Amino acid sequence: MEKTICELFAGVGGFRLGFDRLGTGWKTVWFSQWEPGARTQWAHGCYLRHFGDSPDLNGEFHTGEDIASVDKRAIPGHSLLVGGFPCQDYSVAHTLASAHGIEGKKGVLWWQIRDTLIAKKPPFCLLENVDRLLKSPAKQRGRDFGVMLACLAAEGYSAEWRVVNAAQYGAAQRRRRIFIFAYRDDTAYGKNMASADPAALIARDGLMARAFPVESAGKLACGAVGGDIVEVSDSFAFAFENAGYMRGGEIFTAKITEAEEPPIPLGEVLERDVDERYYISDEKMPKWTYLKGAKKIPRTASNGHEYVFSEGPIAFPDPWDRPGRTMLTSESTLNRSTHVVIDPGTGRIRLLTPVEAERLQGFDDGWTDTGMPERMRYFCMGNALVVPMISRMGRVLDEIIAGEA
Repeated sequence: MEKTICELFAGVGGFRLGFDRLGTGWKTVWFSQWEPGARTQWAHGCYLRHFGDSPDLNGEFHTGEDIASVDKRAIPGHSLLVGGFPCQDYSVAHTLASAHGIEGKKGVLWWQIRDTLIAKKPPFCLLENVDRLLKSPAKQRGRDFGVMLACLAAEGYSAEWRVVNAAQYGAAQRRRRIFIFAYRDDTAYGKNMASADPAALIARDGLMARAFPVESAGKLACGAVGGDIVEVSDSFAFAFENAGYMRGGEIFTAKITEAEEPPIPLGEVLERDVDERYYISDEKMPKWTYLKGAKKIPRTASNGHEYVFSEGPIAFPDPWDRPGRTMLTSESTLNRSTHVVIDPGTGRIRLLTPVEAERLQGFDDGWTDTGMPERMRYFCMGNALVVPMISRMGRVLDEIIAGEA
């Protein structure tokens, strides 16, 4: 089996970089990156600067367009579909013409992944999302992930999932994300896993457990999802744990404890004596102190109910001897979530530089220094994934692909 990749919602190329770093022959044959509402597609431009563009089967270039407008049949064939997509409302309903099946809420990107799976039928699929996917929406916990699993089962795929804290596996950031590895049941790997013990697969034998070793696993919980996807959307709810497995609509899930590896402390990614614009002025210091501190604020809801909004303090500045916190797209702006550090050269308090943001995500220094505004460099990194986590899964995928015809 050839090692070919299609990368959807590609951002600045984190998935591709993770596989390329392995040096084991992976080739990305097509990608898609489009930021809705953006006048200039900075992430797409950054991707092109590093990797160049990819024609479709018609010899045309549509990588910087809305994926919903792309003919999925024109995407080149591939053995692995990858992508990180936002957590949205996955509720579905019947179309007016039932022959057309189901439709999701407008703009939900999961359906573009599903359509690609239907059109191209790749043997393997590796996806990334925020960990709250397992518990959304709040009024019907687990429904959204259940819809995804039902779609995969309907197309003949099984799936493993894990919530991974990158700092537990040697990264410089405490970033929790869910990774989903789906595979067609008719692959050699799928046939082999069909007879596997679910508890052993989750704790030791599956791709996720091999890429991210498990310290311990709790009691296995079971459930089922399948049949009409609209019914799943209407009524399904399930307490998904941070690790699990689905085959043929049967769900097995357990709470695992990650086997900790030494993380990279924040101090190791810091530059010295950076440009003056990154330092916090005396004028702005009171605002930063307020945002980072504990507070109790009386508020009134729209219905007239009075309550007290409270939040605890956050480290200020961020300590050098621990991994960084989860970086958001708002990094470097004046808000509570932005990292604030003591410069190791001057001892003064400052923000992270774009290069330090890239290091937190495991990218090469200057990866986003491609002509985009500095604010967009932070935004792209806040949207990105931790590249070394992709390489870890890629090493296991190398072994799996080697077992395919």
